[in-house]
Amino acid sequence: MYCDYFSSQKCLSCNWLNKPYSQQLMDKQQTFSQLLQPFQPIAILPPIASHEVDFRNKAKMAVLGTVEKPILGILNHNQQPIDLSHCPLYPTQLQQALTKLKHFISSIGLVPYNIKKRRGELKFIILTLHDNQLMLRFVLRSKAMIDRLRVSLNKLYASLPNLAIISVNIQPLHAAILEGEEEIVLSDNDVLAVNLNHVPLFIRPQSFFQTNTEIARQLYQTATDWVNQLTKNKQKAINHIWDLFCGVGGFGLHCTNHSIRLTGIEINEQAIACAKQSADLMQLPKPDFRAYDSTQFALAQADIPDLVLVNPPRRGLGKCLANYLHTLKPHYILYSSCNLSTQLSDLALLPNYQIVKAQLFDMFPHTAHMETMLLLQHIEN
Repeated sequence: MYCDYFSSQKCLSCNWLNKPYSQQLMDKQQTFSQLLQPFQPIAILPPIASHEVDFRNKAKMAVLGTVEKPILGILNHNQQPIDLSHCPLYPTQLQQALTKLKHFISSIGLVPYNIKKRRGELKFIILTLHDNQLMLRFVLRSKAMIDRLRVSLNKLYASLPNLAIISVNIQPLHAAILEGEEEIVLSDNDVLAVNLNHVPLFIRPQSFFQTNTEIARQLYQTATDWVNQLTKNKQKAINHIWDLFCGVGGFGLHCTNHSIRLTGIEINEQAIACAKQSADLMQLPKPDFRAYDSTQFALAQADIPDLVLVNPPRRGLGKCLANYLHTLKPHYILYSSCNLSTQLSDLALLPNYQIVKAQLFDMFPHTAHMETMLLLQHIEN
């Protein structure tokens, strides 16, 4: 992939762009395989490749420059503001929307936040694209400009007619924090529908979803296939699944059916509301989705599920939860991770589990980052 930003040294975020994509995949797979070898996996499957361009469904842009000439992008390694509206990682529709947003910001006098002077209001733009629908979030320092945004919504819809959700996030701190806790929805709608593998999923402004839709599709489908294969082999009946750190329910809703009891735990209330909406649409019998801390939930349970799905944040499961799963002894653990380092640390705390299958999903091309998924089976000593 050619990128003018990288070639001109303006943005070096894709620090593997000097490697052909085939070499990137080979290098990641070699690292993945080598780091797993001490755990003696039964099978390491070939990596799942991404598209090289147009694969990101979300743009998180700092708003820099001036109100007359806003810049949507980053401060680069030289602390220079770089406009990334035409980054080739974004589909054309996102690039065009970002360009229109710069004109909108300028037209209504929405002043970019100046870090050095600690003045201005607009800190970030977060723009998400799914199935031709856009979700737009303005991250503001305060509520001072909300009324101006409200009276300008018709102008915004005219410029971007496929806008499904518009919201404002309030982040008052002078700190490198993307968003705050308070979200104010300005549009009539607050839910973005996503259909993956015929499973209806829903996203609200503060709920998490993977940034590479096609790889997410393949990740969920692979999880489904692995669980279905376990059922076909009749190695161990799967009657109850825990989906910890479940987000909007992607893994659990893919891996369950009408004969499996599903319990999904996620601390984000918006995400749980989305998961419940999906379960209702799928007419699943009594799924149990709760807005709760995954570790605290697990530690309070005496019931042993047959399968535990985990997709934790970058920090991993942590010692407390990993040790508890080791003690609880569910027959299977399906572990998806965006941080191989913490995943390996958690594996070391699960010595009575064998890696049955392992696979790398290239969620983040042109970087060393990788998404990995492991199927673990409990073994008796």
